[in-house]
Order: sequence, then structure tokens, then C-alpha cells
Amino acid sequence: MRSKKFLKAEQAPLAWDVPGLLAGVDEAGRGPLAGPVVAAAVILDDLAPIKGLADSKQLTPARRERLYDEIRAKALCCSIAQASVQEIDQLNILQATMLAMQRAVQGLRLKPHKVLVDGNRLPAFDMLAEAIVSGDALVPAISAASILAKVTRDRLLVELHQQHPAYGFDRHKGYGTAQHMQALQAHGALDVHRRSFAPVARALATARQAESPAGEPLVPAAPQNP
Repeated sequence: MRSKKFLKAEQAPLAWDVPGLLAGVDEAGRGPLAGPVVAAAVILDDLAPIKGLADSKQLTPARRERLYDEIRAKALCCSIAQASVQEIDQLNILQATMLAMQRAVQGLRLKPHKVLVDGNRLPAFDMLAEAIVSGDALVPAISAASILAKVTRDRLLVELHQQHPAYGFDRHKGYGTAQHMQALQAHGALDVHRRSFAPVARALATARQAESPAGEPLVPAAPQNP
């Protein structure tokens, strides 16, 4: 005959998936050379389903914008947060991403019982959490979070383009394209560039090497706002 102690231990793992609110979490902007990393957390409403949720990278910009508005209107709650370029350089991009995800979950109006995070790494949460590889294509709440994060970050980079049009942020969104690398070589790095990333560090080193003996840079400085 089984003891009560054994029965209790046997049933304990069942508490892992307790019923309650489920939040999906994803990020945008780990790979670019410039701009913050943005994370979003979303708790969807089962009574207000959203059609067409998918990995944000598989959607057209126009479709992402429409879904962004629908998610904001229909979700039980959502939160968008970021980690700055300075935090990325100080902590490294992985830890800064974890920080942005923590901030997004902490910003939810409702506290979820469990958090599902896209990928294979988990930030430290004070609730149950699970990492799901390709979760942005498998879990609707994570898909919704990926859309909010992507649209938010793209909008931030469009604003950066308006401030610094020579860099083409509206097109490459901070990624290390040929156009972006040419702009870095021609104009130098801005405050929004991640100096801990090798291409930016190389551009800064090249600019320093091009300085004249008198200390006057031969490489043009970053364009300033009027």
C-alpha cells in the first residue's frame, strides 16, 4: 500500500501547468548594430481571437501594422519594454535581452500564472516559465508578442532615420548591411550604435587611425541635427 507521503510526491509535478493566465514573450533587435533591443509580453483573450497571428518575420510590414493595432485592441493586456544601447554594451546583448523581457512581463497589468518565451533561454521570473524554440510560429501569444516588439522597434528606427538620414535606418533597421557599413565608414558611429559589436568597434578603430598627427579627424564626423 502506498504511503500518503509517496502519493503527494507523485502528484506534485502536476502543479506545473496550473490553470490561469498565460503570457507570451518575444524580442526584436538582438542582431542589429544600432538601437535598443525591444521585448513584448502579451496575454491574449480567448473570447476575442485574432486571426493571422504568426512569426512577425514571416509577415509583411503592412500586415504587421494591422495586427499590431488588433493585438493592442483585443488582448487582455500587453506590455512593451526595451534595454538601451548603453545597457547592451554594458551587459552584453543576451543579458540585455533578458532584462528587456523581464521589464515587459513586469509591466503587464495582470500577472500571468505562466510565461512562455520564444527561444531556448529564460530570464528570471517570479512565476512559472518555459522556453519554446520557434515559439513565435507555434504559440499565438508569443506570435503576438513578436509582432508588438518588431513593429515597435521598426518605428523607433524610422525615427532615428529622421534624425540621421545619412545612415538609412529606415531601410536596414540597424542591421549590418553594406549600406549601413558604408555609412559607418563615411560618418562614424552615433550614440545609438552598439560599440560592443565588432563592426562598430572596427569602424571606430578605423576612424581613430585616420586622425592626423594634430588630432584632427580625416574621417567626417557624424552629421549633426540642425
